[in-house]
Amino acid sequence: MRLACDTGGTFTDLVVEDGNEIRLFKASTTPDDPVRGVLNALALAAEHYGEEQRSFLGKAEMFIHGTTRAINAILTGNTARTAFLTTEGHPDMLVIREGGRIEPFNFTVPYPEPYVPRRLTFEVPERIEANGTVRKPLDEAAVIAIAEKLKALKVEAVGVCLLWSIVNGEHEKRVGDLLAKHLPGVPVTLSHELNPTLREYRRASATVIDASLKPLMFQYLDSLTNRLREAGFTGRTLMVTSGGGIMDAEAVARAPIHSINSGPAMAPVAGRYYSDRDFDGLAAIVADTGGTTYDVSLVRDGRIPWTRETWIGQRFRGHMTGFPSVDVKSIGAGGGSIAWVDDGGLLRVGPQSAGSTPGPVSYGKGGAEPTVTDCSLILGYIDPDFFLGGTMVLDRAAAATALKTKVADKLGLSVEEAAAAVFTLATEKMVGAIDEITVNQGIDPATAVLIGGGGAAGLNAVAVGRRLGCAGVLIPEAGSVLSAAGALMSDVSSDYAQMLFTTSRRFAFDEVNGVLAGLEERCRVFAQGPGAGALKVTVEFSVEARYAHQIWEIEVPMASGRLDSPADLEALKQAFHDTHQSIFEINDPGSDIEFVTWRAKVQCQLREGGTGQLPMLKADSVALERRNIYFSQTGWVDAEVVRFESMPSGAPVAGPAIIESSFTTVVVDPDTSAVRTQGGGLRITFQ
Repeated sequence: MRLACDTGGTFTDLVVEDGNEIRLFKASTTPDDPVRGVLNALALAAEHYGEEQRSFLGKAEMFIHGTTRAINAILTGNTARTAFLTTEGHPDMLVIREGGRIEPFNFTVPYPEPYVPRRLTFEVPERIEANGTVRKPLDEAAVIAIAEKLKALKVEAVGVCLLWSIVNGEHEKRVGDLLAKHLPGVPVTLSHELNPTLREYRRASATVIDASLKPLMFQYLDSLTNRLREAGFTGRTLMVTSGGGIMDAEAVARAPIHSINSGPAMAPVAGRYYSDRDFDGLAAIVADTGGTTYDVSLVRDGRIPWTRETWIGQRFRGHMTGFPSVDVKSIGAGGGSIAWVDDGGLLRVGPQSAGSTPGPVSYGKGGAEPTVTDCSLILGYIDPDFFLGGTMVLDRAAAATALKTKVADKLGLSVEEAAAAVFTLATEKMVGAIDEITVNQGIDPATAVLIGGGGAAGLNAVAVGRRLGCAGVLIPEAGSVLSAAGALMSDVSSDYAQMLFTTSRRFAFDEVNGVLAGLEERCRVFAQGPGAGALKVTVEFSVEARYAHQIWEIEVPMASGRLDSPADLEALKQAFHDTHQSIFEINDPGSDIEFVTWRAKVQCQLREGGTGQLPMLKADSVALERRNIYFSQTGWVDAEVVRFESMPSGAPVAGPAIIESSFTTVVVDPDTSAVRTQGGGLRITFQ
């Protein structure tokens, strides 16, 4: 038995995979103590299986966890008090950054504050040249003096990024040793160990972000593993990473920067599998609708989307992680997004969210602002007596009163019209987010399927898909917990990198092969350690390269982990030209190529295929009842209500209709048709 748990802003999702069967569970997220929300979800699962929690957890081999804990800590400023140590003469590394502006001529926007303020930035007397030779020896007495200052300032973490430590890391290692001796108990991150790539700002930013998260994430993961153990779990605890893989919790605690986007990274992994299974591998627009955010990504040709430009916050105005991650765009539009009217009399939806505390008005937990969930209840989309399978009863009257007071009366609309307007606006925000990753990149949404994930996905996934002109909409059987399901499909993986500069005209075959051999050995050690027992081990090599005089590199896949002959070099050069052509629609075969950073990624596959399937409910009829629901184009209509778990494969349901499960509601708009696939998903097409 395997468990996967994703802690979101509103709900904590749990998937239990037992053989070929999966079960889904949701519990409210507890922001004051997220581990309690995880244990609550596990308690629900144990109760469902009719077991004590200890005996239930004792059967589990693996617990895979995704969380927004790290990113939320950064966004709210709840990270550790962190100091930054860098080479003497370069204290402005985090201040100057790399330049770039979203609006080049908007000078009213203040320059971003550095991640670590100058008052906590310290210069270390030392200097290493670009070729690795020592120009100025490390002043150890100065480092010890800095450590005493850090102690007086009550610093809780330290990031160290010295110039050219990626070529020769001896000075950084010695600084780390001295800090460990004179500043015991304070975690330290060394840049050449964490992120050995070119460009000081990216490396420095990654280093201080990682250091600032270490106390928080160590405490969180230590609490999680200990409390799981106390509850009866004896298996392996893994964490989802920003790169779309999973790592042991202990490894993530040592480098918590990998957990920043751990939750959203899993949805594309699941989306790829479901598109292959139910839509013949069509390009997939993967939309994960939670209580707080709407996360979208695009999977094409079976490839998970990647980006090296990973920012926390707005591009150029936030902070760069310095690590590649799954490319996911997030906007503030989820089930808990608040509907409000601005000073100009315009309707707005989000980005504020009611979250899980106090939650939407209909939850009855003190929420006073109407949300998308409240509007769906008013429109008849959600059954107030069947929310979360009937474990939570919603207050429709309270939701209607709040919407009337806060929105409808201000706009001069009826409550139903206001609720429909909220849905229409939320739909347009979602369409706009998808346009950015499709239309703005020259991709026609008509060639793709929209995959709806998250508890609120089904409320307007059909409306979003129709508005985009998609080939269809797919709500997977585990769609309401899409990220958690993706975690079950992921591989144990790790990335390694080493810088070695060389050019195509004077290619250093021996040195390059030495670097590649070292990277391959690290992958082998990983495969025999954390990846032990894998069904399949894959090692992929790549290199970051550029044309001479270019500023930025592109990542080029390599056919193998060695370059033994001029023919191998020619093949690598051609791969670079082809990749450059694919990205920029141009290449220059006559130019010299500069190879900068060599990379290896190891993936250890733990299981075959996707996940198990939800068990079918025994029912003589698909239709349970009928209910009045509201559409802006038709008004109130009488609609069939169908229980998702009891739908046989191949039996169509014509809209307007409601397809309900314990964890999500799918609104089938007029002139659309839904059918359960052989794999168990809900496939919706437009007439």
